[in-house]
Amino acid sequence: MSSPCALLAWTFLTLLGLGVAQEDLTPCSPIVPRREWRALPSTCKQRLDLPVRCVVVSHTAGSPCDTPASCMRQVQNVQHYHVRTRGWCDVTYNFLIGEDGLVYEGRGWDTQGAHSGPTWNSKSIGISFMGNYMDRAPPQRALRAAQSLLACGVARGALSPNYEVKGHRDVQDTLSPGDRLYDIIQTWPHYQD
Repeated sequence: MSSPCALLAWTFLTLLGLGVAQEDLTPCSPIVPRREWRALPSTCKQRLDLPVRCVVVSHTAGSPCDTPASCMRQVQNVQHYHVRTRGWCDVTYNFLIGEDGLVYEGRGWDTQGAHSGPTWNSKSIGISFMGNYMDRAPPQRALRAAQSLLACGVARGALSPNYEVKGHRDVQDTLSPGDRLYDIIQTWPHYQD
């Protein structure tokens, strides 16, 4: 069973590059893997055809988290709701961003998400900020984590270098990613409505 101390140790070792295979050395910040946040097993089968051209940014509209321990609980809560309550094959997002400044692996780079409807799921990576960003913005460390994840996706060949960022509300009738986060992502260089 992983503890917050184990997660911090893993993050530190990853930053140092210890225990990382040479092929995994890309300009990526650490991504908390599913095993670290104790994810339920995924039964998802649909793969993405990489590199994808789009990224859809959303928010969970739930509680925020600002420590590794609280964010691990929150990503577990999101997955539990998606799998146990909704009956889906896994958490719907490819990655989740915590206010602790860490990225949590959802379905990952290769598996199609269920974050923005049949038209967009097959051609995008879904990134969701954990929290509700209607009236407040995510902290800078969360925004930096998202930007780092996007650069990582390009470096890994999972995202096209000319990828487009869209807000969840750009592709579905929703308030997500919240007014304040939506204002921010519209300033990102790859944003396209």
